[in-house]
Amino acid sequence: MGSPTNTRSRTKNKRDEVRPESPSSVQVERNKTIILTIDVDYAFPSRIKGFIFAALGLKIGKDYLRNARIIARMINDSNREIRVYWFFTPATTPDQRLLYLMGKDKHEIGLHVASDPIAELRLLERATNRKVRYYTIHGTERLLGQIIWKRRVGQDRARIPKNFSLKNFYDRQRLELDVYCYRYKKSIVKVLKLAENHISAGTVIHIHPEWLFKSGLINYRGPIYEPMREILQVDKELTSLSVRRKVFANISRYSGTREYEQDFVPNKEFIRKLADRNIDVFTFLERSWCFGISKTPKTWLKTEDNVALLEVTSYSAWLEQIGKKTRNMVRKAEKSSVKVEATKPSDALVEGIWKIYNETPTRQERAFPHYGQSLEAVRWLVTNSEDTFIAAWLENELVGFIQLVQGYNIVIISQILSLQTHSDKAINNALIAKAVEFCASKGEKWLMYARMGNHPSLDTFKQNNGFTKFQISRYYVPATEKGRLALRIGLYRDIKDILPGPLKYRIIPVYNWVSRAKIRLKPK
Repeated sequence: MGSPTNTRSRTKNKRDEVRPESPSSVQVERNKTIILTIDVDYAFPSRIKGFIFAALGLKIGKDYLRNARIIARMINDSNREIRVYWFFTPATTPDQRLLYLMGKDKHEIGLHVASDPIAELRLLERATNRKVRYYTIHGTERLLGQIIWKRRVGQDRARIPKNFSLKNFYDRQRLELDVYCYRYKKSIVKVLKLAENHISAGTVIHIHPEWLFKSGLINYRGPIYEPMREILQVDKELTSLSVRRKVFANISRYSGTREYEQDFVPNKEFIRKLADRNIDVFTFLERSWCFGISKTPKTWLKTEDNVALLEVTSYSAWLEQIGKKTRNMVRKAEKSSVKVEATKPSDALVEGIWKIYNETPTRQERAFPHYGQSLEAVRWLVTNSEDTFIAAWLENELVGFIQLVQGYNIVIISQILSLQTHSDKAINNALIAKAVEFCASKGEKWLMYARMGNHPSLDTFKQNNGFTKFQISRYYVPATEKGRLALRIGLYRDIKDILPGPLKYRIIPVYNWVSRAKIRLKPK
């Protein structure tokens, strides 16, 4: 079984007005040592469970210190210089699983005082068999917290004896990262710039594991995972994962075109990371036009999928392959003075794409997801894209474009759109022709145009332009017990893949009508 293949992260097009951001745009000095402090207040990802178990003094269950273990592994996987100081309460004493991950080269254990500094210090040193040098103080102004930590009512924090043997670590300036992750939750770039500036200045970065994936609506903290992943430069194989909830299971896959771009076979470490993040099932495909999977574990489920694929030999061979009617459509665009060419990002291209996006709220009888997108959002997407754009111009107006994603042994049509006001000029046929010519000139053998079987008229267009339905295998990998159950009861399947063809094609017009109705009813 091979290791996961790292593919380049792609920005998913969204319709909202917030400008998409990429962490890669953060240009900072990364040779400074990161000083990280971690207050482990509660031991469980669930806040409520953390309260209950802390109050009862329970330290059991597979979720005990789960988020702390994830962070420890991320730190160990990072190639950056880092020194970490962990501060534990009596309710979060590290178990053997966590201690195994906390080597002395990067990690140091400290005391997070809850109520009795001397007794808690003895407990921590005995449980960890390590010398403790530093302490911090767990504070809470809420009555519930004071009860959980066995303080007097109104006592927000423990009192430290004057002759206490440990040093207070929080005499140093620190950046409360989880606070800023909540404050700037729509701008990871802003969080990263702030964090890296503080790292460069030698400021301590401070986090709490309980806010790794969740936000605290009362505490105004978290989630910290994405910024921490970028700061530590780890878990790159987990970027661009989309997750959807089906009844009780979380099912994930690579979003957009990414799963088609590179050969990928998940290994045990990748699956473990998914389970750590409460992902129950991961699905990926076998790019069987250039890569085969010979043997898989018995727990993996194999199903059939397809792509619309065109094998490119030469442009002239493609012209011979397509029918006379399609060749005439390509010529029709030429006779209509439509000029088609590969182009670099420019203001004219950006404004033209924005105009096409906002021409109509529906396309192919369905709601069009890019309708309403702002000019600034389109500009960011185009100028920061690594893709190839082929543009169709009529005089000085952009009347259509095709966006090509170049992967390994594949070129993928990500978007192909044209102005409906010029639908009589066969612009999309001309764009496909130029895409084939581009592939032939670059020696690219395969051109892909999504799937077949979910849109009859679009399927006909693909077939007329030389694309065929190419059968591939899709695998579903359980990462948890819930995932194994989800596969056994068929929870992974989409309705569109279950219905027989004749019934599906009867339902498609109803689906299109519902899609259009949602647009009409949506508040403006």
